[in-house]
Amino acid sequence: MKQSPSPNSNATAQSLTSQESRLLARETLRISANLASNAVASNSVSSSSIRISDDGTAVPLMDESRKMEYVGELAASRLELICCEEMDGRRWNYVAEKDRFGNFRNNSMRALSLHNPQTPLDELMSFARSYVVPEGFPDSVTPSYVPYMTWRALKHFFGGAMGVFTTQTLLSSVGISRNKATPGAVAINWILKDGAGRVGKMIFSRQGKKFDYDLKQLRFAGDLLMELGAGVELATAAVPHLFLPLACAANVAKNVAAVTSTSTRTPIYKAFAKGENIGDVTAKGECVGNIADLLGTGLSIVISKRNPSLVTTFALLSCGYVFSSYREVRSVVLHTLNRARFSVAVDSFLKTGKVPSLQEGNMQETIFTFPWLKDRPVVLGSRFKDAFQDPGAYLAIEPLFQKERYVVTYNPSKGKVYALLKDQAKSDDILKAAFHVR
Repeated sequence: MKQSPSPNSNATAQSLTSQESRLLARETLRISANLASNAVASNSVSSSSIRISDDGTAVPLMDESRKMEYVGELAASRLELICCEEMDGRRWNYVAEKDRFGNFRNNSMRALSLHNPQTPLDELMSFARSYVVPEGFPDSVTPSYVPYMTWRALKHFFGGAMGVFTTQTLLSSVGISRNKATPGAVAINWILKDGAGRVGKMIFSRQGKKFDYDLKQLRFAGDLLMELGAGVELATAAVPHLFLPLACAANVAKNVAAVTSTSTRTPIYKAFAKGENIGDVTAKGECVGNIADLLGTGLSIVISKRNPSLVTTFALLSCGYVFSSYREVRSVVLHTLNRARFSVAVDSFLKTGKVPSLQEGNMQETIFTFPWLKDRPVVLGSRFKDAFQDPGAYLAIEPLFQKERYVVTYNPSKGKVYALLKDQAKSDDILKAAFHVR
């Protein structure tokens, strides 16, 4: 049976329509948050097509597509983006709600996350990253940071493994494991060994500015000294009666290597930093080294229980350590010129007419040369006593360079060309002297 519509029913329908609009307005913020995070829209909106009114009547709602279109329009008109925020690789948008007059509502600002919730594995990875990579990685460091830290970790891994065997050998040689010496004599020998290392550290610290401009060469040479010291420590097992002189020599070498590593650390990390984050880069780099050292120590403890051959173990670990150290130093890209990189740039320009890039110049730099193979026919910035053997030679050539801020001469007794820089010399004068001697 049909029943004609009454005025009350029309009022009810209008009231329901108004209630429906208010309901959608309340859901706007929640739905817009899901829209901003690219979530599935259907999960944010109820899928039911009817709503029960206060009097128990079933009222049909608009279809789902029309509802989403309406909510989107309402969200665009009621919410306004205030600012965007990024921290530790995570992003948020801050939005605020406006009333119908265009004014912001009180306490209506909310943060909308632009990333999906992380799984427990992702949270664990983020926690680990906070200890091994600088904040803002990879944008906060240069591209050479990753290969450097990779090879640095490998070097510390081999170094930590070697430390277990050297310590075990020293304790055996000094008489702890075999009770061949009194505790007082053992303590004195150990103190003398450490004291000799500290003396060597102080003597080597006089190298001064070489730690700044030849840091790659000194860093690799220091690592070679570290392995030499480890080899001497292992040699005490063959001649335990020579423990004190061998241990002192080994400790001097290792302390000199420690001075080199400490002195060259800051310039290297400074080359990786983009901005004022040198402290963060240094802290993360040292953390990576400590983690790798602990892993190497743990592995070597397990291996040492099987009593492996010291010679074979030392050879394998030393090869890994030296190779990792060389690749570590080679991967550093410094932004300044030293003698080696400057020579590479000048020679490349004279041969090809082009100046090599920063990356190419660092890759072509000579890291290590055996002393007996070291041949430098051109010496830039040499000392006066190396270039001239008698005052007559200097007095004869000095007028030729009276207007220049450098002096170029050839020493026939040594077969080398020397370029001496005057105290007023600047960068342009150094360039002129470098091209002059070639």
